[in-house]
Amino acid sequence: MKHRNVLLGTILAVFYTIMQSMPAFCAIAFPNINIGMQTANTPQEFTQGVQILVLLTILTLAPSIIIMTTAFIRIVIVLALTRQAIGTTTLPPNQVLAGLAIILTFFVMSPTINKINETAIQPYMKNQITQEVALEKAMQPLRMFMLKQTGEKELGLFINMAKMEKPKNASEVENYILIPAFVLSELKTSFKIGFVIFLPFLVIDIVVSSILVSMGMLFLPPATIATPFKLILFVMIDGWYLITKSLIEGFIT
Repeated sequence: MKHRNVLLGTILAVFYTIMQSMPAFCAIAFPNINIGMQTANTPQEFTQGVQILVLLTILTLAPSIIIMTTAFIRIVIVLALTRQAIGTTTLPPNQVLAGLAIILTFFVMSPTINKINETAIQPYMKNQITQEVALEKAMQPLRMFMLKQTGEKELGLFINMAKMEKPKNASEVENYILIPAFVLSELKTSFKIGFVIFLPFLVIDIVVSSILVSMGMLFLPPATIATPFKLILFVMIDGWYLITKSLIEGFIT
């Protein structure tokens, strides 16, 4: 009975303490987050709202823009084909290849990004040019990069499919024609590079398979023996260095 009274008294004391501290908790101001549209009192407020809306739209489309209009396509395909040629299907992991491709893409595209920043982003942020002019100026360096890497055959394909007259110069090529032609050219170039990378490793596979067949080891997988030789060859020639150098020089030259 004594213990029961002690327990009941303890519960009542804790309850009393909580009730006494409730006003202190109620006095705390919690933030209220609202997302909506309000009337702009000045043109500057309206401009800031439009800028935020444009930035959010660009962030949403950023992955597609990076993939379709930059060097990312060629770089990531060549790296993936290199991994497949070596025979290590999971090494390096996809995250490592994608990360390396993104880093190399930013390195290759840095001159283009700097031009876009100087001619379009900074003047627009300082209210020196309108949004339409900023978008037009931002596309010019990107178009120059894509035109340099796009083949005439691919451009001609989409111009003919669009049933339009042959442009007199590169500035008359529309973006909806240039972008798919650029993507097709990058796919073609990346697979050409991948074929060259596959050749020495293919020779190793053929040699190893021939030796195993001549020795009567028909049940021993050739990949088990060939993979170490591929890795040794790749390390001895410093393969990642050569591939990275070739990829970057292919865009700069």
